Amino acid sequence: MYSSSKKYLAEFIGTLVLVFMGCGAAVLLGAGSPGGHLAVALAFGLSIVAMAYVIGNVSGCHVNPAVSLAMLISKKISVKDFIGYVIAQILGAIAGAAILYGFVHHGVLDQTGIAFGGLGLGSNGIGTIGVWGALVADCILTFIFVFVILGVTSDESKSGVAGIVIGLSLAFVHIVGIPLTGTSVNPARSIGPAIFAGGDAAKYLWIFILAPLVGAAIAACVWMIFKKKKA
Repeated sequence: MYSSSKKYLAEFIGTLVLVFMGCGAAVLLGAGSPGGHLAVALAFGLSIVAMAYVIGNVSGCHVNPAVSLAMLISKKISVKDFIGYVIAQILGAIAGAAILYGFVHHGVLDQTGIAFGGLGLGSNGIGTIGVWGALVADCILTFIFVFVILGVTSDESKSGVAGIVIGLSLAFVHIVGIPLTGTSVNPARSIGPAIFAGGDAAKYLWIFILAPLVGAAIAACVWMIFKKKKA
């Protein structure tokens, strides 16, 4: 068993990597073309695959407050660890966004970001679907993502491929979600870039905190129903 401090450090690093690589791909490649769209989705997914096999045995590689909430509801982590994980994840996301901001806005790269909606730093937005559309879309996408996580991590026979399955599931929800909102499914991933992007990214940040948490809670409750039937 790893100490709580090591678990929190693992979550900090994992979320930093996710934001820096995933949002970095959105900034540098953009999602306007089919190739860029797929590259951004894969950048997020592959970040999870990489981190799952590095820190998965330390903290479980949640790197997402919505995932941690689902694990809390499923009684797989304690309230103390939930709080510690969420704080570490948010700080990691801010650190990842800060590093990306430094590259993009301080002369290392001569560009200001070409991410979804022109918000910069891979921030999320409501696009043309409006507030309610964004809420529903991100809630559904988070439900799918978290439901996959709960399923694959609850079966020990799938432990060897869990990281790949989870990473690919994150990639495929991005394929659908990028044109809609830029895809959050992760409050920390949205908080980090929004702090530096400001504007509409900050204005609509509440959507990308609330929707993933609701989607994750629903996924956990549905999964618990399946577990009861199985028992």
